[in-house]
Amino acid sequence: MERYGFLGLGIMGTAMARNLLKAGYPVTIWNRSKDKCAELAGMGAEVAGSPSQVTASCGITFAMLADPAAAHAVCFGPQGALEGIGEGRGYVDMSTVDAATSREIAQAVTGKGGRYLEAPVSGSKKPAEDGTLIFLTGGDRSLFDQALPLLQKMGKKHLFLGDAGRGAQMKLIVNMVMGVMMNTLCEGLALAGKAGLAAEDLLDVLDSGALANPMFKLKGSQITQSSYPPAFPLKHMQKDMRLAVALGDELDQPLHAAAAANENFKKAKALGFSDEDFCAVFKAITA
Repeated sequence: MERYGFLGLGIMGTAMARNLLKAGYPVTIWNRSKDKCAELAGMGAEVAGSPSQVTASCGITFAMLADPAAAHAVCFGPQGALEGIGEGRGYVDMSTVDAATSREIAQAVTGKGGRYLEAPVSGSKKPAEDGTLIFLTGGDRSLFDQALPLLQKMGKKHLFLGDAGRGAQMKLIVNMVMGVMMNTLCEGLALAGKAGLAAEDLLDVLDSGALANPMFKLKGSQITQSSYPPAFPLKHMQKDMRLAVALGDELDQPLHAAAAANENFKKAKALGFSDEDFCAVFKAITA
């Protein structure tokens, strides 16, 4: 049976690779911090010493890295993924990056005879654990078709959006909307508090009408409990907001609300909340 590679075992990657192993796929893993490999190795995963060892030994390799810099380094660095890419081998990068980074990696992979698919996901820790992520893909259609059975073990919806870069753009736009919504919720909770209204009552009203949505319900409850375990770290949301605003600059599209929301996430980082959940932006808004 063909082996599959997995690079990057953070909050998301560990859960996603775990689902592949549970489904019975042979998986070879690599992570910069080796201690994060232990759980999956105990489930039967093979541990490689470098990204190039993974890509050289697997027909399709999935990558789930933190940001464009990490995605670039894992691909192009010493003993990087690119070194192991050969004719027909597939590289599926699920990291959230800008379109330019995605296209650069795509060009390098195809230049070595490989196939490239960008596949950033919408969803955080719980959907990753449950296998209910939404994949926003672009690139090689044949690789999408071949990888689809594995993507179906990790997610509930799988969109193919065209050329490489399209999936990256869609992911940034989705996260931009989510970041703006989170800022609005936090400002509403802050204003309710100043007005002497109970946060729980505001959340009840929001959940009872047209504004009801799972994010407000889940994150609103966390905020009222001052509980910010990182399902989606705030530093990653700020990165995505920054990239979305840059995309707006590139396309001459004003993004007033997104730019303002980005400033709040930047303030939250400066206050030391980078590694908390992105709903911790509430603490910056009320600081």
